[in-house]
Amino acid sequence: MPEKSKILIIGGTGYIGKFIVAASAKSGHPTFALVRESTVSDPSKSGIIGSFKSSGVNLVYGDLNDHESLVKAIKQVDVVISTVGRLQFSDQVKIIAAIKEAGNVKRFFPSEFGNDVDRVHAVGPAKIAFGIKAQIRRAIEAEGIPYTYVCSNLFAGFFLPRLSQSDATAAFFVSKLSQPGATGPPRDKVIIPGDGNPKAVFNKEEDIGTYTIKAVDDPSTLNKNLYIRPPKNTYSYNEIISLWEKKIGKTLEKIYVPEEQVLKDIQEASFPLNAIFSIDHSVFIKGDQTNFEVEPSFGVEATELYPDVKFTTVDELLNHLV
Repeated sequence: MPEKSKILIIGGTGYIGKFIVAASAKSGHPTFALVRESTVSDPSKSGIIGSFKSSGVNLVYGDLNDHESLVKAIKQVDVVISTVGRLQFSDQVKIIAAIKEAGNVKRFFPSEFGNDVDRVHAVGPAKIAFGIKAQIRRAIEAEGIPYTYVCSNLFAGFFLPRLSQSDATAAFFVSKLSQPGATGPPRDKVIIPGDGNPKAVFNKEEDIGTYTIKAVDDPSTLNKNLYIRPPKNTYSYNEIISLWEKKIGKTLEKIYVPEEQVLKDIQEASFPLNAIFSIDHSVFIKGDQTNFEVEPSFGVEATELYPDVKFTTVDELLNHLV
């Protein structure tokens, strides 16, 4: 059996990053996490740093703004996975430069983990963020770096508990984001962007980590988009509310927000609400996660490639929220 690739995760202490790190370590890959020294000494990060150490993750000190430290870290591994957040999307050109200098990387996974940014109809802040991700893709391809782009769609653990319960004319999830103490989807009324019919895909974060690591040494994912699009996790907004209603034995009041109002909200709201509204618009009005077929020329679908993975369904996730 060939040796498993050594993996470096950049941004591993972030929201999705910690799930990628955990999946890599669990699967037996020699796993390295690039961390700043200040992060290791930060009390708020002690839990996650401790979990890395206990699972055998190698901490490598470095910084995106320190080219030498990046090159040194990259030379120790075979595969680089970036999970940096929105503010650092454009800084990934520094990772690309370090990978080119190191000269040993078999595969680079840039920070994607959402919509396929080459197949979106976004506006506002989402359009800007997706545009930067697309620019990073083009830079990777121009440099001839082997890649996989993970299109994991929505983070179920983040989004499902935050179905909107607000009276305000705004797209979904907003009231939950402004009420940190909220623990579940709506019990009385729900705000639905558009007509609620376009389908979206909800994936548990741990499963996104598992599928990402599965792809690392798989030649069928080389220079492809990896779509995590399980049919059992693909729902329209109306369908997911209907499923929720059955679980709580209650019919919710539904307030539909027309596209014109959502576009107005995007223009008038300040950050981060305008970003949330613009993602809603792309996903739930334009249907950007499911309005195209995955063609072999550019992509593969994770649940078809890895049928052995037991992923968590939306139905199971909602059971935990009842």
